[in-house]
Parts: sequence; structure tokens; C-alpha cells
Amino acid sequence: MFPPRGAASRGRSPYTDGLYPPPPATRYYEYNHQSLSPVNSFFVPGLQRLPTYEWKPTPSTSPVLPHRTPTMTNGRKRQIDEYSPHVVKRQRLDSSPDLLIAPSLIRGPPPRHPEVLAGSSRSGFDRRFPSPHSRPRPQVPAVPESPNSLQTFAKDKLSDQMVELFEACQQQTSDLARKEMCRTRLQQDIQRVYEVARLYLTGSSMNGLGCRSSDADLCLVLKGNKRHDPIHVLSVLQRLFRSLSYVERIQLIRAKVPILRFREKGSDLEFDLNVNNTVGIRNTFLLRSYAYADLRIRPMILVVKKWARHNQINDASKGTLSSYTLVLMVLHYLQTLNEPVLPSLQRDYPECFNPLMDIDAVPDGPKHIPPYISRNQSSLGELLLGFLKYYATYFRWDEQVISVREARALPKSNSHEWSKYICVEEPFERNNVARAVHEKIKFDIIKAQFVESWRILQQRKDLNSILPVRAISNKESSRR
Repeated sequence: MFPPRGAASRGRSPYTDGLYPPPPATRYYEYNHQSLSPVNSFFVPGLQRLPTYEWKPTPSTSPVLPHRTPTMTNGRKRQIDEYSPHVVKRQRLDSSPDLLIAPSLIRGPPPRHPEVLAGSSRSGFDRRFPSPHSRPRPQVPAVPESPNSLQTFAKDKLSDQMVELFEACQQQTSDLARKEMCRTRLQQDIQRVYEVARLYLTGSSMNGLGCRSSDADLCLVLKGNKRHDPIHVLSVLQRLFRSLSYVERIQLIRAKVPILRFREKGSDLEFDLNVNNTVGIRNTFLLRSYAYADLRIRPMILVVKKWARHNQINDASKGTLSSYTLVLMVLHYLQTLNEPVLPSLQRDYPECFNPLMDIDAVPDGPKHIPPYISRNQSSLGELLLGFLKYYATYFRWDEQVISVREARALPKSNSHEWSKYICVEEPFERNNVARAVHEKIKFDIIKAQFVESWRILQQRKDLNSILPVRAISNKESSRR
């Protein structure tokens, strides 16, 4: 394994002066671990592009001013080739980071990145599928108008149903505020035992892909040179949590990544807490960058997750697909269309997602990425049909590995990691996130569900034919 051929491997920080241009003027919101009011700024109704999300290592009581970033002196950086996943976990965290959030004001892609992939108005399922060895061909796109409403892509009944389901189910400001309130209290209590501990919300709660019923993922980061055994730390926290009046149903789960699962007392809000699994923070901000790269991404992913859950193929603990795996499958499909909806952000901007980047710099990376506007104008319904058709008829499960990092299907190697029925590459650690599907009967059920749902939806063009839209919407809405 070799270190990445980026700034870090050349002995300098990827965020030195003179590397990035100043961002457009923005309004900043303080996201302070000791205050709840800034959480309300995280969800901005009608937000069209990726909101800047800054992690500041030094707290400040003065008003927050716009942050100025250094100037970029060169264009595209060299691609990351190989790295050791073991190095990723050895990160330093400054003593008291605060978070800042700002909606970016984005107008159009600058001309200095002609290698960013382009798209067109071709249907989401009228396509040529690339071979596992092919790479999407860079093009110089004509800059289309940036859509400013989801209704732009609701051109038919199926698409309109997807928008309606998304608007009923997406995570609300109040949902995030509840999670942040509990996180704040937990961090204060945990610091009685681990003084240097910092607790972070990760996963769908923070990457823009959550719904009202989403559980909250927490990553406890313990800095210092001492190696902390996750099971020991979680056992200590389990005893601590039993003394807390606002926590109940505490359960230590000894999985590959051990977690402490618990609920907020008197509510149905469930948390999963891990220790130093910092790759979860990295992929949170990678997925967040994809989630806001195109208006169709969030509704598309939400509908796919609801479909998979309804059809009982969205539970890794029962040998089917995790939500994270499903998200990567959707992104892969949208990247590999003949006219892509998404590029590979890691390939085109490797230093923004450097796996060796200090963890406190991770949320700062995506704000340096210029906007991506696809020429693909397919409706949401067309993309959903194309997604089901791709995995029902075209994708070669026995030969290919899904890679969002490379924006293509890679050929399977002979290693044990890629001997599973379904292979989906984790974008940072590069292991198989679909390894839970280890029984052929479960794999056959998953494949059959793609085939059957595609057949039914193609005939009826009605979302109700593959999942109960009204029942799901009512269930999510009842959480208000």
C-alpha cells in the first residue's frame, strides 16, 4: 500500500496559504456545542446547493465573520491511488471545535475545470452501460440553467409522487434540534469520565439524507496517543448512561464496529454511539457533498431507502443491504449514466476528501469544490425506473464491484473481500460495505425484488404499486 500522491504525502498541509480562491460572500451561523439555537440554521427550506459546513477548532464568543480561504494557484490535483486504511484512524482533534454552517451562494461552474463530467436530457434508463474497465469520458459541457425547484424534475405522476413523499418524510429543523440537544447533554456527561472527549452527530442526521424517523449516529472521538479499546470505553459509558435520567434502553452491541445503542427517555429517538470510527465523519461529509450536488439526489435516495425498507431488503443485521450501501448504489448508478447526473468528487477533487486529512479539517474540504451542474434533465421517475432496471438487468453482480470513488464498476479481484455476493466499495477504507449479504438466499431475494419492482413500476408508472406512499407519509408526518 502506498500513501496518497496528494499534498499530505508531499509533506505539506492541503490547506496552506495560496491554494484556494476566496469563496463568495456568505452568511455564517455558529453551530456551538453549548448552544441549541444555531441548529435551526442547518435546515434551510428551498436550499438548492451544498451549504458550507465549517468545523472551527477554536471557540469564539465574538460574532462570527465570513471565513476567507487561501487562493488556488493550480487546477486539478493528482488522483489518490492507494493508501493504508489503518492510517486513517490516527487523527488529532483540537480541544474544543465549534461548527459553523452557511448556505453557499453558487451561480455556475467556473471554466477552469473542463474535466468535470457532463450530462444531458437523455432519459435516466436510456443508456449504454460502461464496461467494468471503462472510465466516463471527460467533456467540456455547455453550462445549462441551474434548476431552482424540484418541480423542474416532476414532469409526470411518478415524479410528482416522489417529490410528495420526500417533502413529507425529509428531516425537519425540529428533528435535528432534538438530536443536537441530546448530543450536547451527553457530551457534557461523558466529559465527566473522559475529559477530552468530543461527541459528533454523523450519518443521515448530518449528511442531508435523513428522514423524520431516522436514528441518530454518534461518533465519540478521544484524542491523544493512548489507544482506546472501543468495547472498554462503551462498557464504561454503559454504566454511566444507566445513571442518566434522560437515557433508557441501553444496549452494548459487539459488532465489527461496536456500538452503544440507547433511546432518549420518553421518545422514540434512538442513538447508535461508536468510538473513534472517524471514517464515519469522513463519509458523512462526502455523502453530504453528493446530496446537495443536484436537487434530485435527496428525493431519489429517500424513495429508494423507503422502497427497500418496505420490501425487507434494508437491514444489514438480517443479511440484506444497509442504508449506507443503498446510498452508494444510487450514487453509482447516477455517476455511470451515459449522461451522468453526478461526477466522482473524490477523483476530481482528491485533496478535498484526502483520507489522511486531520479530522477537524474534514468538514472544511467540500466547500472548496466548484458547483456541478449536470446536463441530464431526466425526471425523478425516469431515474428511479433506470435505477431499478440497472440492477435488475445490466449490473453483473458476479463480476463487478460498485465504486463511487471511481464513478464506475470495477472488476472483482480474487481477494476474500470481494468474494461476497454483493460488492460495494467503501469510498475511504475501500472495503466491502455489503459484506452482510453472505447468504445466497438473501442475495436472490434482493435481486428478485429489483426485477419485480422494475417490472411493476414500468407497467404502472405509479409509486403506490411498489410501496404504500400514503401510509409512509402519514407515519413520518405523525412525528411532528
